[in-house]
Amino acid sequence: DFLSREEVTLDTDKISGYLTGKTVLVTGGGGSIGSELCRQVMRFKPGKLLIFDIYENCAYELQMELQQKYGRDIPVTVLIGSIRDKKRLDEVFDTYHPTVVFHAAAHKHVPLVSASEHGVERFVQLSTDKAVNPTSVMGCTKRICEMLIQTFAGNTDMKCVAVRFGNVLGSHGSVIPLFEAQIKKGGPVTLTDPNIVRYFMTIPEAAQLVLQAGALAESGNIYVLDMGEPVRIMDLAKQLIRFYGYEPGVGLRPGEKLYEELMMDEEQDKMRRTQHNKIFVASPRTIDLAEFYEQLQALEAAAAHNDEGVVRQLAAMIPTFTPTRENLKL
Repeated sequence: DFLSREEVTLDTDKISGYLTGKTVLVTGGGGSIGSELCRQVMRFKPGKLLIFDIYENCAYELQMELQQKYGRDIPVTVLIGSIRDKKRLDEVFDTYHPTVVFHAAAHKHVPLVSASEHGVERFVQLSTDKAVNPTSVMGCTKRICEMLIQTFAGNTDMKCVAVRFGNVLGSHGSVIPLFEAQIKKGGPVTLTDPNIVRYFMTIPEAAQLVLQAGALAESGNIYVLDMGEPVRIMDLAKQLIRFYGYEPGVGLRPGEKLYEELMMDEEQDKMRRTQHNKIFVASPRTIDLAEFYEQLQALEAAAAHNDEGVVRQLAAMIPTFTPTRENLKL
């Protein structure tokens, strides 16, 4: 009902080919998308499922849920650690030798390097439509991760792809749980701007898209799901507040966009469908490798100071990034 469209269901035949009997690592495995990925991976009977997360509670709760559904002797292992800790990642790769990595954790790109060094076959990076013409630091860093995937794909035998999707209904920090929490407190339900529109998908749709992209796996590609028409946030809010009679307030938050975009202009010019009619490919733009790696080093140096220089360097790397004053305050 919230999507105002039929829920997308993806083909599963080709997915089993690269998951069944394999060792699969999901970073951020205890999170909204990561945990659903784990649930769906289990349907394909992996040889071992590795749930890697920095927070133990969610990861262990997921393990208990999977044991209840599939039995206590299932091949699921919970691993606690940060993806920023390359030594910890190397320990995990050395010990378990995963074949497939789904990078659902929200930090940096360290797993990309570790995965390649340890002979991983497929690496799927979770991205976002906020990477297109970004107005926030999060969107900008996601775009840089996409660029890393594209450049890395040409220098390794590992198949590297990124998956770009819109807002996920019911995920941690999404608008629906926020509205529900406001309603439970007696209101009011606040809305930043009545004209905001967003592409929405369900958590199962997002997870299925990631699994499907892993099956397509043309290295270096950014895969995008056809999510139909964007939905007005006001319409979503009305469906929730109709029964309570609250009136939303207005005002756009810093770093927010009125209209979400799935692809940049140059990507749309060369957009092509895949064998799945709901997934298409955003054609990669040419990246000057020497300049890109130089910029990454400058970004690392700026990050060490943790000031507005980080945002300036991000803007230098992503010309379509339009930082707000709030961004510059960090």
